[in-house]
Amino acid sequence: DEQLEVARRNLDAQMARFGYSKPNVDFRQGYIEDLAGLGIEDASVDVVISNCVLNLSPDKPRVFAEIFRVLKPGGELFFADVFAGRRVPPALAADPVLHGECLAGAMYTEDFRRLLLELGCRDYRVVQSRPISIDNPEIRAKIGMVDFSSVTVRAFKLDDLEDRWEDYGQVAVYHGTIPDYPHHFDLDDRHRFLTGKPVPVSGNTASMLANTRYAPHFTVTGDRATHFGPFDPGPAAMNQAATGQGGRATTCC
Repeated sequence: DEQLEVARRNLDAQMARFGYSKPNVDFRQGYIEDLAGLGIEDASVDVVISNCVLNLSPDKPRVFAEIFRVLKPGGELFFADVFAGRRVPPALAADPVLHGECLAGAMYTEDFRRLLLELGCRDYRVVQSRPISIDNPEIRAKIGMVDFSSVTVRAFKLDDLEDRWEDYGQVAVYHGTIPDYPHHFDLDDRHRFLTGKPVPVSGNTASMLANTRYAPHFTVTGDRATHFGPFDPGPAAMNQAATGQGGRATTCC
């Protein structure tokens, strides 16, 4: 309640700061596991954004099911959170200190992949991933056996995504028209699109560009009439180059 009061108290000032004559946002209090209880209808949302919140939920399958329920076809889930390189031991999952540090609820990367697959999302993209450094010796003594990473993810509600990247000879050209990205756009850590440069893309990437909010900013040529085999985009070496950052992160909570 206190945080909502602060947000609402500053709403008009922020709208004026960004040039809006009236508010273009509203605040709703409820549970992320029950977006229907907040009045959010099926297929009504363009983009869902979260910053280090989803790992705090005790029912992640319900959370992600709700997210994909409310997303429109072609809608995007864009979020940053803590992921684990192995399953967190159950005995530590209830630890209040680890929970507050966003470690106890961190999802094992492969369990996250499996969960999205069950929801019909056969391909998601990592925008950035950095290992997390646990500097507190007491916390490290409890859970130092688990490797954690701070990961930024894009996942789209698209029915035509395949579980592997396939080559259909498609090509994408970025127009440089996304605000604040006049020279290039990074879809993920393997796909940087320089303005005006044709880039070969997989069938999945072609759909992510042509059938989502990015469609006005790209020209995608080709279709899936002819299959040329698996698609190889090259090494995942852009996660630092795209952000100008390297090294290790601390927890995001």
